[in-house]
Amino acid sequence: MYVISGATGNTGKPISLALLQAGKRVRVIGRNKDKLNELAVQGAEVVVGDLADRELMKKTFTGATAVYAMIPPNFMAADFRAFQNSIAESFALAIEAAGIKFAVTLSSVGAHLSQKAGVVQGLYDMEQRFNKIKGLNVLHLRPTYFMENLFGQIGTIKQMGVMGSPIKSDLSFPLVATRDIAEVAARHLIALDFKGPGNIQYILGPRNLSYAEIAEILGNAIGKSDLKYMEFPFTEAKRAMISGWGLSESSADAMNEFMDSINQGLVFSDSRRSAQNTTSTSLEAFSKIFAGVYKNSQE
Repeated sequence: MYVISGATGNTGKPISLALLQAGKRVRVIGRNKDKLNELAVQGAEVVVGDLADRELMKKTFTGATAVYAMIPPNFMAADFRAFQNSIAESFALAIEAAGIKFAVTLSSVGAHLSQKAGVVQGLYDMEQRFNKIKGLNVLHLRPTYFMENLFGQIGTIKQMGVMGSPIKSDLSFPLVATRDIAEVAARHLIALDFKGPGNIQYILGPRNLSYAEIAEILGNAIGKSDLKYMEFPFTEAKRAMISGWGLSESSADAMNEFMDSINQGLVFSDSRRSAQNTTSTSLEAFSKIFAGVYKNSQE
């Protein structure tokens, strides 16, 4: 029996489907019953509820061999790290109570940092907490920047005619498609090929790109071959995140801290590209999906 959190999301859903297709028993947990029903018709056992509900989590984890632990983003949380820690603790207590033997977590690049990790700081905390659970074999997946995060640039492109953020325009960094993360996670969950605490796997996509290169690729896909990237001041970015995107001040500050650490070379300082952590989906392939979302989005 596998328990999958975030089962309606970009990684949890394909993981759930892959396990079901492999003939595994799967229990999925989430708050949207209608979306979970899509997995129920495929054979998944559905639990509707909140990951912060510790008693429900303990009950949900009972009888399972392995779990996929993903902290859902809540950028409206008054204290973003505290929210992350509350969900991680709910996971950990349920794992301990149920005697779970295997866990795969969705962590992130930058989770090796004990400070200055911003939105990833709670994932550092989660890794440390899970590593202390007696008898738990745990694998922490540390994917890089999601290609799907680029959807957040659509409003800026349509309103300002550019892409933009505080990240340096000439800084090359890896990007990964979430479907590739799901493929890696499902493979390890099926094989259960990791032992003991503290196992780490980076997932770095096919290659590194700068935001200037990203703008060129996405611009060509949406019919704007002259699309450019602009570096925004951190203060302006924070104001846009709060007033335009509805983030809490805590989340906006955490996001800025994370981007500042990217610029300083801290976030990727622990990762090294290898054949094992290089995945196949290119930004050129993803740009077709981006173009479809861009076309269908409101002005």
